Amino acid sequence: MRCQPCYDGPVYIWLKNIQHCLLCAEPAEEHTAICMACETELPWLGDHCQTCAVPLPGSGLTCGQCLKRPPAFERVAAPWSYSFPLDTLITRFKHSAKWPFGRLLADLLGQYLQHRFDEDLNRPDALVPVPLAAKRLRQRGFNQAAMLARWLSQTLNISCDETLLLRIQDTSAQQDLNAEARKKNLHNAFALTPDACIKGRHLALVDDVLTTGATAQALARLLMDAGAARVDVYCLARTPKPGDAV
Repeated sequence: MRCQPCYDGPVYIWLKNIQHCLLCAEPAEEHTAICMACETELPWLGDHCQTCAVPLPGSGLTCGQCLKRPPAFERVAAPWSYSFPLDTLITRFKHSAKWPFGRLLADLLGQYLQHRFDEDLNRPDALVPVPLAAKRLRQRGFNQAAMLARWLSQTLNISCDETLLLRIQDTSAQQDLNAEARKKNLHNAFALTPDACIKGRHLALVDDVLTTGATAQALARLLMDAGAARVDVYCLARTPKPGDAV
């Protein structure tokens, strides 16, 4: 006895579905939901500091700030500068829960990181998302850094460890503060979980945007003081120094 209905028409196979670009709605050439033209037009980060990735006028340089006060993290890996249209995509993902934009950017970041691993970047033992305060997590409903880290974990086959860090203070929004205020705002804002396994591990912090680096510095210092062998920072975009052209 046949349990399947008799049907001779075309069958929709979702695996062969043509992706359309999330930016211009044109058919995408690859499985990623962005066309080649729009991907090329993204604000790819050019010459930058070899440590903190802040844009610089030449290649292979280290910025004065990192030379004067080396940060606790080893290296920042970011494919883009925080400018249009990337800033809009991140904002819509982060503040309007437009998750397809976040997944698209995570896929592209994963491709970028894999290329860096093949060239000059050491693979970490685990990805560690920047934690969100409990109150803000309830308000937003999700932690965008954790979502990025989970997607990257799937793409790169690197474990995502969300059990290491806590945000114990509900600080003011960082984007409303200058560099010095950001540092003060984060004083004692983070802590390790009681059973955090840190010693000897190479960890990579994951966040959406790196601005002054205050959050990355606070977390990297916490991890290094706990015995981490190395801390890197992976993010979607890097902002220029205040006053610099984007």
